Amino acid sequence: MEAVAKHKYIGSSPRKMRLVIDLIRGQSVDKAIEILHFNTKHSSNVAEKVLRSAVANLYNKDEEASYDTSDLVVKTAFVDVGPTLKRISPAPMGRAFRVRKRSNHLTIVVSTKEDK
Repeated sequence: MEAVAKHKYIGSSPRKMRLVIDLIRGQSVDKAIEILHFNTKHSSNVAEKVLRSAVANLYNKDEEASYDTSDLVVKTAFVDVGPTLKRISPAPMGRAFRVRKRSNHLTIVVSTKEDK
Protein backbone atom coordinates (compact mmCIF):
# COMPACT_ATOMS: atom_id res chain seq x y z
CA MET A 1 0.00 0.00 0.00
CA GLU A 2 1.25 3.47 -0.77
CA ALA A 3 0.15 7.05 -0.22
CA VAL A 4 1.04 10.35 -1.90
CA ALA A 5 1.42 13.88 -0.55
CA LYS A 6 1.98 16.95 -2.73
CA HIS A 7 2.79 20.53 -1.90
CA LYS A 8 2.64 23.05 -4.72
CA TYR A 9 3.98 26.57 -5.17
CA ILE A 10 6.72 26.34 -2.54
CA GLY A 11 8.63 29.62 -2.47
CA SER A 12 12.16 28.31 -2.93
CA SER A 13 14.09 27.30 -6.00
CA PRO A 14 13.84 23.68 -7.19
CA ARG A 15 17.63 23.34 -7.07
CA LYS A 16 17.72 24.08 -3.34
CA MET A 17 14.83 21.71 -2.65
CA ARG A 18 16.43 18.87 -4.62
CA LEU A 19 19.50 19.01 -2.36
CA VAL A 20 17.28 18.15 0.61
CA ILE A 21 15.06 15.61 -1.15
CA ASP A 22 18.05 13.62 -2.42
CA LEU A 23 18.97 12.90 1.21
CA ILE A 24 15.72 11.05 2.00
CA ARG A 25 14.89 9.19 -1.21
CA GLY A 26 14.79 5.44 -0.49
CA GLN A 27 15.23 5.84 3.28
CA SER A 28 12.89 4.50 5.94
CA VAL A 29 10.38 7.06 7.19
CA ASP A 30 11.88 7.17 10.70
CA LYS A 31 15.34 7.93 9.36
CA ALA A 32 13.98 10.42 6.80
CA ILE A 33 12.09 12.41 9.45
CA GLU A 34 15.21 12.47 11.61
CA ILE A 35 17.35 13.67 8.70
CA LEU A 36 14.90 16.43 7.81
CA HIS A 37 14.31 17.53 11.39
CA PHE A 38 17.99 18.12 12.09
CA ASN A 39 18.92 19.54 8.69
CA THR A 40 19.72 23.26 8.77
CA LYS A 41 18.33 24.13 5.33
CA HIS A 42 15.03 26.01 5.15
CA SER A 43 13.62 23.56 2.60
CA SER A 44 13.89 20.70 5.08
CA ASN A 45 11.04 22.15 7.18
CA VAL A 46 8.67 22.05 4.21
CA ALA A 47 9.85 18.58 3.16
CA GLU A 48 9.31 17.23 6.69
CA LYS A 49 5.77 18.60 6.70
CA VAL A 50 4.99 16.92 3.35
CA LEU A 51 6.53 13.62 4.51
CA ARG A 52 4.43 13.62 7.68
CA SER A 53 1.37 14.36 5.53
CA ALA A 54 2.15 11.36 3.30
CA VAL A 55 2.39 9.10 6.35
CA ALA A 56 -0.92 10.47 7.66
CA ASN A 57 -2.50 9.86 4.25
CA LEU A 58 -1.36 6.23 4.42
CA TYR A 59 -2.90 5.79 7.88
CA ASN A 60 -6.18 7.39 6.72
CA LYS A 61 -6.31 5.29 3.55
CA ASP A 62 -6.68 2.04 5.49
CA GLU A 63 -7.77 2.77 9.06
CA GLU A 64 -8.08 -0.89 10.02
CA ALA A 65 -4.44 -1.70 9.23
CA SER A 66 -1.80 -0.57 11.70
CA TYR A 67 1.56 0.47 10.28
CA ASP A 68 4.76 1.02 12.20
CA THR A 69 6.79 3.96 10.87
CA SER A 70 9.91 1.78 10.84
CA ASP A 71 8.16 -0.46 8.27
CA LEU A 72 7.49 2.44 5.89
CA VAL A 73 9.88 3.74 3.23
CA VAL A 74 10.05 6.82 1.04
CA LYS A 75 9.36 5.12 -2.28
CA THR A 76 9.76 8.17 -4.50
CA ALA A 77 10.34 11.84 -3.85
CA PHE A 78 10.75 14.39 -6.58
CA VAL A 79 10.69 18.12 -7.19
CA ASP A 80 9.11 19.76 -10.23
CA VAL A 81 9.61 23.32 -11.41
CA GLY A 82 6.80 25.69 -10.50
CA PRO A 83 5.96 29.05 -12.03
CA THR A 84 8.58 31.78 -11.98
CA LEU A 85 7.60 35.29 -10.91
CA LYS A 86 9.50 37.93 -12.85
CA ARG A 87 10.36 41.10 -10.96
CA ILE A 88 12.51 44.08 -11.85
CA SER A 89 15.38 45.46 -9.80
CA PRO A 90 16.67 48.97 -10.53
CA ALA A 91 20.17 49.17 -12.01
CA PRO A 92 22.56 52.06 -12.66
CA MET A 93 22.00 54.60 -15.41
CA GLY A 94 18.26 54.00 -15.73
CA ARG A 95 18.54 50.32 -16.55
CA ALA A 96 16.66 47.45 -14.96
CA PHE A 97 17.74 43.92 -14.09
CA ARG A 98 15.30 41.03 -14.09
CA VAL A 99 14.92 39.08 -10.83
CA ARG A 100 13.42 35.61 -11.19
CA LYS A 101 11.63 34.36 -8.08
CA ARG A 102 11.43 30.62 -8.61
CA SER A 103 9.00 28.15 -7.06
CA ASN A 104 8.64 24.38 -7.01
CA HIS A 105 6.20 21.52 -6.52
CA LEU A 106 7.15 18.69 -4.13
CA THR A 107 5.73 15.15 -4.33
CA ILE A 108 6.50 12.37 -1.82
CA VAL A 109 5.24 8.78 -2.09
CA VAL A 110 5.39 6.56 1.00
CA SER A 111 4.86 2.80 0.88
CA THR A 112 5.29 -0.28 3.04
CA LYS A 113 8.50 -2.28 2.70
CA GLU A 114 6.74 -5.19 0.97
CA ASP A 115 5.59 -2.89 -1.86
CA LYS A 116 9.09 -1.63 -2.52
